[in-house]
Amino acid sequence: MKFSSPLVTALTLAIAYSFNGYAADNQQGLLEEALSAAPPTLRDKVTVLDWEQNVLQKGTGQYTCFPTPPHMTGVAPMCMDGPWMEWAKAWTSKEPFQAKAIGISYMLAGDGGASNINPYDTEETDDNQWIVEGPHLMIITPDAALLESLPTAPSQGGPYVMWKGTPYAHIMVPIGERK
Repeated sequence: MKFSSPLVTALTLAIAYSFNGYAADNQQGLLEEALSAAPPTLRDKVTVLDWEQNVLQKGTGQYTCFPTPPHMTGVAPMCMDGPWMEWAKAWTSKEPFQAKAIGISYMLAGDGGASNINPYDTEETDDNQWIVEGPHLMIITPDAALLESLPTAPSQGGPYVMWKGTPYAHIMVPIGERK
């Protein structure tokens, strides 16, 4: 699946608001970081983009991988399929979202942390259920009713719903140790 330039542009502009530029000699490092989010079986098939829309690797598969967004601290690369690319566009633009298909996103390098209840919190507070997740995958579904059977508490140790009650609700599936 190919993604249109406007979609990539929207993602770039929305997420990379504090972007100061990547050094050309860092392209290999960005490629390796982005690929660390993908399962080994997909790494040679994904397209990898940096936040300036430079193609670091042209792929033949349905996934697009990105290194950690420049405004984030820590490591949080992500690989997204088509439904997740649509989700990301809506989330970064703060627009409504309704999945049209099941989507799967990989974050096998883990993440630097996020609120479990507010999609736009950027740091931990006393009441936002901040969670730093290890390797995981994320699933979106067109049927929000399917999320009702899962807990929202990451402490239960298995899959849980993040951002329940928002258009960006998704299933988090931890597959490794929490950071």
